Amino acid sequence: MDAITALDFFLPDSPVHRLKPLGQGNINDTWRVELENGSSVVLQRLHPSVFRDPAAVMHNMRVVTGHLSRNAGPGMPVFFRLLANPQGQDYFLDAAGHCWRLLSYIAHTRTLDSLENRHQAQEIGVLLGRFHLLVAGIDPDTLADPLPDFHITPRYLQHFDAISGTRRCENAQETWCYSVIEAQRNTVDLLEQARNDVTRQVIHGDPKTANFLFAADKDRAVSLIDFDTVKPGLLLHDLADCLRSCCNLQGEAHQDPAGTVFDPDYFQALLSGYLRQGGHLLTPTDRGLLVQAVGLISFELGLRFFTDHLVGDRYFKVSRAGQNLQRALVQFHLNRSIRTQQLDLEQRLKSLVQKG
Repeated sequence: MDAITALDFFLPDSPVHRLKPLGQGNINDTWRVELENGSSVVLQRLHPSVFRDPAAVMHNMRVVTGHLSRNAGPGMPVFFRLLANPQGQDYFLDAAGHCWRLLSYIAHTRTLDSLENRHQAQEIGVLLGRFHLLVAGIDPDTLADPLPDFHITPRYLQHFDAISGTRRCENAQETWCYSVIEAQRNTVDLLEQARNDVTRQVIHGDPKTANFLFAADKDRAVSLIDFDTVKPGLLLHDLADCLRSCCNLQGEAHQDPAGTVFDPDYFQALLSGYLRQGGHLLTPTDRGLLVQAVGLISFELGLRFFTDHLVGDRYFKVSRAGQNLQRALVQFHLNRSIRTQQLDLEQRLKSLVQKG
């Protein structure tokens, strides 16, 4: 078993009691490793088709986790640490080329597939703001780019066009997805055109609901996990993606895509927490484009899910046929909900900014 080989590399003298799958990520494989001494660690295997330069991923993770550890203090979030083997090596490449790593385990926590109340949304906003403040001290040019073109929406559209030209629609759902993509073509370069006027710094890259850890017995956000996508990027990429995920109360896997709604009250709650911590990081252009950016990120993710569906589910893990099509439908309907509420959302943001 590959996991046992990896554990022998990292923990040659620590007997393992039990290995349990942890989380439901769309990309990597993750296990909680319970050791005979009663402690736990986290073992992960990176998806080789997604992260083709594991050394770059690990370099970024090493820089960011080290910076967070050095700047930790009372009242600050608790972030995971990279663990090394006795020789000081913090990742392992197996015979098949898969990259494995070991992380510290953050106990007494839970993850949420979707939020249950506005206080949770506010807590996520506070934590994301604190994270952005902490990593703002890292020179973004010291990090590698483990996923070239990540969040460059026009490139995803180019890839879609390259693979979709000769393929015929198989059902009404696919036909509708094609129509959404055609209708939104003129929005894809929104952030690319504004790059000189928006905040660029180190970002998380995937601050969705499930990547925030909450205290096991309280609605208090205590940590942010999954640093594979940390990289130089736009602050709007992170904040918009977080809002996209957290304000979809049905979650990203529900069975009624047409009923997907972007909740404006959760939007307001999350932003109130974020602005209190990291509001000064946002330029006037960031604030002016924020609501449109949330819509763009939902469209981008829908486009990525749909493209992966068309090519046979090569990127995102699936457990059944048509799952990526279902995911795409949820994101495209979420995009529609955001666009129909744009004026209200912008007014709520304006009111929050005016309150300081």
